Amino acid sequence: MGGGARERRIDRAGRVGRPAKESNSRIRRMSTPPSLPLAGAARAPRIVALVPCAGVGQRAGTPQPKQYAPVAGRAVVLHTLGALAAVESVEAILVVLTAGDAVLEALLPQELRARVWCCPRGGDTRAATVAGGLAELRLRGLTDDDWVLVHDAARCLLRPVQVQALIDACLDDAVGGLLALPVADTLKRARGDRVDATVSREAMWAAQTPQMFRLGLLDRALATAGPAVTDESSAVEALGLAPRLVPGSLENFKLTWPGDFALAERLLETR
Repeated sequence: MGGGARERRIDRAGRVGRPAKESNSRIRRMSTPPSLPLAGAARAPRIVALVPCAGVGQRAGTPQPKQYAPVAGRAVVLHTLGALAAVESVEAILVVLTAGDAVLEALLPQELRARVWCCPRGGDTRAATVAGGLAELRLRGLTDDDWVLVHDAARCLLRPVQVQALIDACLDDAVGGLLALPVADTLKRARGDRVDATVSREAMWAAQTPQMFRLGLLDRALATAGPAVTDESSAVEALGLAPRLVPGSLENFKLTWPGDFALAERLLETR
């Protein structure tokens, strides 16, 4: 990062090395990826988080992009990054920003700088932003078998224990999975402002994040599904695969509407 922080390199075995020399760039990138292991050497898959942070959130009604709106004394995205950084098995957190966005670097506290990587690869859609982040992770030495947990910047009430539960459930899974909740409310399909039909909620789940998949699988799924998919699980499902559903929490909601920010603030202040 910038602002005088020292970035510590993490090799493919998860070891932290000496601080790298500082870059003059506002959003810094590693000059070279970590060295590859010796031929035939086995290693445990790495686990990283990827946070798409290139959207605006027009429905939120905030004067700035909603990820930078203040909630309980901090920007929304800082609460999110703090929760992910508290999970020891998550090696690093890649935040994918719009080109020219220097806001996060200015806000990022010192205690997060060693774990947070920033890159200006944000696209016009969520899928494009995530794909740009996956390309960046490859430059930083990750391979097809490494795990990527994609998490919404605006789900700022995430708890570390939920992230660890997802990792524990998916680490040996052939596909991967996501946090989700069984739907409790009666569902209505609308036609304009009128009810068109009542939809059965049996076997219905509401998807949350993080969503955890291997880098190679997710890369292929996004390339196949195209830009219209709204979450990573949808792209993986389009390949004919069935991601695992891991129970999440009602608190892990995505800040979308103006009233969500006041609710999030009240909940954060009780912690």
